[in-house]
Amino acid sequence: MEAMTVSPPPRVLTVAGSDSGGGAGIQADLKTMLALGVHGMSVIAAVTAQNSLGVQGYWELPPEAVRAQLDSVLSDIGAQAVKTGMLASPILVETVAEALAAEGAPVVVDPVGVSKHGDSLLAPEAVDTLRTLLLPIATVVTPNLWEVEQLTSVKVEDERDLRRAADAVLALGPTWVLVKGGHLPGEPVDLLTDGAAEFRFRAPRLDNRHTHGTGCTLASAIASYLAMGDDVPTAAGKAKDYVTGAIGRGFPLGDGIGPVDHAWMWRS
Repeated sequence: MEAMTVSPPPRVLTVAGSDSGGGAGIQADLKTMLALGVHGMSVIAAVTAQNSLGVQGYWELPPEAVRAQLDSVLSDIGAQAVKTGMLASPILVETVAEALAAEGAPVVVDPVGVSKHGDSLLAPEAVDTLRTLLLPIATVVTPNLWEVEQLTSVKVEDERDLRRAADAVLALGPTWVLVKGGHLPGEPVDLLTDGAAEFRFRAPRLDNRHTHGTGCTLASAIASYLAMGDDVPTAAGKAKDYVTGAIGRGFPLGDGIGPVDHAWMWRS
């Protein structure tokens, strides 16, 4: 019998930190990509020791190790979208930005500053490198309200501030910005804009404290849908729906904040 030729699925690369607890970081990214039907690949930029209670420590990989991983994947397999997460230090941000600037694939930047527990994951001196080198090559950047303030000094206190915050991030060079408003009071709303078009994504506020990994999951879902050919507004809307479902099925793990359920569509 003649062997069947199987076409590979779309390929998505994540460049981020490893989460030993499995709820965020590289682990959340790869689970999201598998759930959505793309082939996930990973460049590990840092290793964390973390669990449901917080981050007990993190260690950056040498920049040459990060660059070697990038070159290895991109020179042979290639990627139809790239997602970046925890990059920790100026030299790692610079290394990743330099490698991705030469790629034609869309880049989704999750400008990770702190963990869900409030632990810092980005050195203060790396913020300017993120602003000047990584954001200008981003197709989409997905800051939460704290990260908006860290990047632009704009403080968001209610939904009326979202567009002003988004415009301040756009001034740093990305094509699109998705400001995540989940920490605002009332119904969660995210604002997506490229400076001309504007979209607002709303979802009910779910009574579930197990939300570890939501930012990683959302950015990875956007990258996955972009790799499958969706435009940015469509990818962001689908990603919002996926994350909302994952939060709704989030489960307790350990003694602290549990993860979202990346496989909720399968379990349903």
